[in-house]
Amino acid sequence: MHWRRLPLLALAMATLLAALAGGLARLHWRFPLLTGSWITYHGPLMAGGFLGTVICLERAVAVGRRSAYLVALLAGGGGLALLVGLPREAGATAMALAAAGLVTLYATLWVRQPTPHTATMGAGAACWLAGNLLWLAGWEVAEVVAWWLAFLVLTIAGERLELSRFRPPGRLGERLFVVAAALFFAGTLLTAVAPEVGWHLLGAGEVALAAWLGRYDLARHTVRQHGLVRFVAICLLSGYAWLAAGGCFTLVVGAPAGGDLVYDLLLHPVFLGFVMAMIFGHAPIIFPAILGRPLPFSPRFYLPLALLHLSLVARIAGDLSGFLPARAWGGLVNGVAILLFLLSTGAAAVAGARPRP
Repeated sequence: MHWRRLPLLALAMATLLAALAGGLARLHWRFPLLTGSWITYHGPLMAGGFLGTVICLERAVAVGRRSAYLVALLAGGGGLALLVGLPREAGATAMALAAAGLVTLYATLWVRQPTPHTATMGAGAACWLAGNLLWLAGWEVAEVVAWWLAFLVLTIAGERLELSRFRPPGRLGERLFVVAAALFFAGTLLTAVAPEVGWHLLGAGEVALAAWLGRYDLARHTVRQHGLVRFVAICLLSGYAWLAAGGCFTLVVGAPAGGDLVYDLLLHPVFLGFVMAMIFGHAPIIFPAILGRPLPFSPRFYLPLALLHLSLVARIAGDLSGFLPARAWGGLVNGVAILLFLLSTGAAAVAGARPRP
């Protein structure tokens, strides 16, 4: 057990819980101990405090340098600053430093191994840095959220591209990936100067990346297997479907400037349907590396995944129809699904730690 990693993981989990509470408060659910900062900074807490810390921690484990853990600590510290109600500048500064550290890590990897997947993940880290700097400069969350979204989408796409070496997509497949990623990245850049054009282009890039992943990812083949391998594949393929759905909505609607329903419609298929499905699928693989203990697979992992997708369908239906109870209850069950996933993962970790007779 790598005990030194536990505080960072605990920090990420605390930030996740605060982000969930803040997000549900936006849907008019109220919880004890809820603070205004959790509601105001729901997006930064989730994208930077939780996901940023987890991604940086995973990279630190992969790199194997103690100094790399400082990057994860900065991300978690930025989330903690927002969680306890410190000024926005404190959290934004820490997260910007974490993003800069992550960019440096990828730059080091690029020098050693100049590959398309390293460039893709590095571009994602650069988007996180740009978004954090703009937020630090006073831009609103809605104005920089595309940069945080790009951080997560490009990081995941780069990781999947890296694993495609086990079943190479061929020269055409590699070129198609570059086109899709470039389209998405160009849309992200344009959201800062021409938001309406940029968001339409970003949506097209999401659809293109989802199509590439659906066509070339290993999950197309591993879904025919059993146990953990099949579960991971189902998580991935279902996530790609949500990425495509979010891309279609964004391609049609453009910038999320039409109020809460439009904002929810464009962002949460990606942040919840795509990103959280990736978290669900990769947790049984990543957490053993972080914790240094096995995480036995159990069929109960399917329950939170099913709840996540079904409740997100209800939430998106509420957004499209304007039926607010469906949106509110769908959002509540989204949170329940994530909490159930955490409990299932924790139970599996405890079971994996027990000595065998």
